[in-house]
Order: sequence, then structure tokens, then C-alpha cells
Amino acid sequence: MRIAVQAENDAIESRVAATPETVKSLAALGAEVTVETGAGRNSAILDEAYAAAGATIAPDAATAVKDADVVLRVRRPTAAELAGVKPGAVVLAILDPYDHIDALQSLAGAGVSAFAMELIPRITRAQTMDVLSSQANLAGYRAVIDAASAYERAIPMMMTAAGSVQPARIFIMGVGVAGLQAIATARRIGGVVTATDVRPATKEQVLSLGAKFIAVEDDEFAAAETAAGYAKPMSPEYQAKQAALTASHIAKQDIVVTTALIPGRAAPILITAEMVRSMQPGSIIIDLAVERGGNCELSRPGETVVTDNGVKIIGNLNVAGRVPATASALYARNLLAFLKPLIDPETKNLAINWDDEIVKATVLTREGALTHPNFQAPATAQAPEMRDDRPESSAPTIEPAAQPEAEAAPDALAAPAGAAKPRQRTRSGKGANQTGP
Repeated sequence: MRIAVQAENDAIESRVAATPETVKSLAALGAEVTVETGAGRNSAILDEAYAAAGATIAPDAATAVKDADVVLRVRRPTAAELAGVKPGAVVLAILDPYDHIDALQSLAGAGVSAFAMELIPRITRAQTMDVLSSQANLAGYRAVIDAASAYERAIPMMMTAAGSVQPARIFIMGVGVAGLQAIATARRIGGVVTATDVRPATKEQVLSLGAKFIAVEDDEFAAAETAAGYAKPMSPEYQAKQAALTASHIAKQDIVVTTALIPGRAAPILITAEMVRSMQPGSIIIDLAVERGGNCELSRPGETVVTDNGVKIIGNLNVAGRVPATASALYARNLLAFLKPLIDPETKNLAINWDDEIVKATVLTREGALTHPNFQAPATAQAPEMRDDRPESSAPTIEPAAQPEAEAAPDALAAPAGAAKPRQRTRSGKGANQTGP
């Protein structure tokens, strides 16, 4: 069995789909691993490290995938990039299927079985495969680091001979994987942290990290969560009350991090232009949803917008990829965990159980056709109804709320220390051909 690891072509992508660690594990499973030269360069992994782990270094993408049974990618490859793979070869990547049916049809035409890693179902045995949680965790961390770098004042309280320095006030909007890590990171660097989400269960998680929970806690809020742990659509009256509370709170904040995403849909607007105008000069907004339209009305993908009143709105792309070495290490482990059950331990060849619920949830193309029922044609495509889908509402529900230990939870790496394990996830990076991790 041959496994190919290609270099990523997107200009904003710094991650790689395998590391020397996972190459060794794949070789132990009986695979011959070929890595395209330079694939790990942006993640500080040299070709020599792959070779030392047992991989063969290919001079280009075509050579890497020639006769490959499995292709590992971060972002969705084009059909041309897969020329030379075996018919029925498995492709593992973040495929960003929403609104890209033509690209999926192209992959189907290439004859590969393409698996979308962002569609991993929320079940216990899939925790180590949860790409979106592993990447969202890093996005939440990096968002706060980026905010601290752009903020032109000290973050923690300081007592000096020249007087005291007041701590920065940091507001996290959306309490899921990224949100929880953002809270934990903001607390570690000394900020006074508040957070909001429409799901009642998130309050406990916010408090467990030492932050203050901000929400209109009325009767509707108390019933705002489904049995599965996801937010219900809120009434216009509640949304108005919550917007008023948010507006008054944002005006007092130094840093705001927004994380709300709904798969396959435009990100909900949480911060209006009027709210931005109420903020103090030098304040920072980090919009982690910018690649899906943004949670801030004024944010722009890949840009830092400075408003007339001096507020910086940062719309970095592929935020998890801004910590490339760590992001690649976690992503590569996710792929390894997914691939292991697909390999027969006796024959060392692929032996996919097409009836397995993880396989059925993630496979998009097979035998020359689009097989996933939710991605068939532009007229009918919709976000698949899976355990980890977000609600059909404009509520700030970026990733899942943390749930009790008895619930199926994602990889423990997704939850910062002291917090219960979260159950949802968010996208953390997307370029021209996919949404990230």
C-alpha cells in the first residue's frame, strides 16, 4: 500500500498532512510513504526528517501520487493534482464541500474516494479523528496572541513605582472549542475576561475558567438548548435584548474575539458598525469567522481594518495555520487515527467498511459519483444533518458547548485545562479551495 503526502499549493496554507511521527506510524502499518519535496517546509519539517522516518522523497506532486492508494492533504486537491493515483484511491483532506459542488464533482470524475475530515461525527471512538476541534483549539489560542500583539498596551495588571496599570478587558463571543481556549489563554496572560453564548450549558464552562458569563438569562435562555447540546433558534425579542446587552458590554471592552460559525452558511453578524463606533481608540477585534463573511460587519478577509475611531479589526486567514508546527502535528495525528481502521492488519491493504458510520458520514465521492446525500447539486445542496451541525439560526454558536463527561466529547486536546470537554467545533482556516482547520 502506497501513501502519498503532497505539498499544499494555497498561498496561505502553512500546514502539512503528515509529520515524521505519523510517517513512522504509517510505516508500522505496512505502508510505503512518499512525501513531496518541501511539503513540510512551512511547518519547520525538512525533507531529511521525513527520510529519516522512512519516507521516500518525491521531486514533485505527480511523482508523489503516482500509483498511490491513499493521498493525505490539508486542503482539497484538484483533479489535476491527483493525476496518476489508482482508481478508487482514498483522499483524506478538509474538503470544504459547502458551495463547492463543482469541485466535488471534479474529484468524483477523478475516480477517487474523497473523505471530508471536517464531517467526522461526534461519537466517542471518533474523538481522536476530530480535525475541527484540534484546529479550532489552536485558532482560539492564536486569536488571543494576535490580539495581544496588536494591542498597544499591557494586558495584565501591573503595580509599579510609577503607578498601576489596569488589566485589559477581553470579551469572547462564542463558547465552543476555540472560545474556551481563547478564554483560557486570555486568563493566562492576565486579562479580565468575559464571554457569551446562547447555550445555558456554556455558563458553567466559562465560570470554570475564571471568566464572567454575559447573557440575558431569562426563561427563554433557560430552554435555549436541545437535548443534543445545540442552540435553538431564539425569538426576535430575545435577540433584541441580547443585542442590547452585547452592545453596552462591547463599548467597555479592549479586546473582542468572535468565533460564531454555522456550517455551510454565512457567519452571523454579532458586532455591528455602530457597536464598533462605540469602542475606545486602540481596541482590538479578532474575527475568527471572517472567511465565512465575518461576525463583525466591518471585517475583511485577510485584512486589518482600522476604523475612523481607531479600532483595529483583524481578519486573519487560516488562524490555526499561524501555529503551523503544532497544527500540523495535531492534524496529522487526526488523519492517522482515521486511516488506521481502514487498513487490514493482516494484509496491510485498505479494507474499508462502507457501512461504518464514520465512513458514511465523511465519504463524499466514490466510484465516480457524489455519494453523500447532502452534496448532490447546487439546487439541493445543504448542510448535512449530523450530530455536529449548528442550528438554523443566527445565534453565536461557533462550536459546541461543553457537555458532561458522559456525553460523547471530542479529543481532550480541544478543551483547555479546567474545562469540561466541548462537543462542537468550528472552522479555523480556509483558502480559495477549502475551509480549514
